[in-house]
Amino acid sequence: MNDPFFFGYGSLVNTATHDFRQIRLARARGWRRAWRHTDLRPVSFLTAVPDNDCTIDGVIAAVPGADWLALDEREHAYDRIAASAQIDHDAPHPLDIAIYAIPSDRHRPPSDASPILMSYLECVLQGYLHRFGVEGVTGFVATTDGWEAPILDDRAMPRYPRHQVLAAEERTMVRDVLTDAGARILMSLA
Repeated sequence: MNDPFFFGYGSLVNTATHDFRQIRLARARGWRRAWRHTDLRPVSFLTAVPDNDCTIDGVIAAVPGADWLALDEREHAYDRIAASAQIDHDAPHPLDIAIYAIPSDRHRPPSDASPILMSYLECVLQGYLHRFGVEGVTGFVATTDGWEAPILDDRAMPRYPRHQVLAAEERTMVRDVLTDAGARILMSLA
């Protein structure tokens, strides 16, 4: 039996945040990313939302032995959705691929009470920079809605459990991306 795969479009693109292997670049047709909040988590984060006119870059990786337990726990606010027919990849044979998305009736726009964590956003952008280069970061921004969301600068005491240390040039890239997107940064009081 072949292992199933997941399509990662956010922090899962940054392979320093997980132990899944057999990573391949991929594209999801009919999906767009959005910054959203759900009552299942205290802060806002990315979800995939249906959009017939959009394609998003990401990665696919095998889930050995179809043991979804750890990944489902990590992605506990999401539903795992079959998406094989929407994922383009270079594997030599068809794959069983799932994408994680918050159910449409369970999310809403971020607010000051539920901001995006800078430590999460930096992790995502670092992953895109390493996998897709500067063009991939630009594409990420263009295919993600919700840049008006508040971003909590928690870098001094990162709240995202899988945060990564960014090199100086990566931090400059993040600053430039957020400036270009017109993002609103909230300073952490912690």
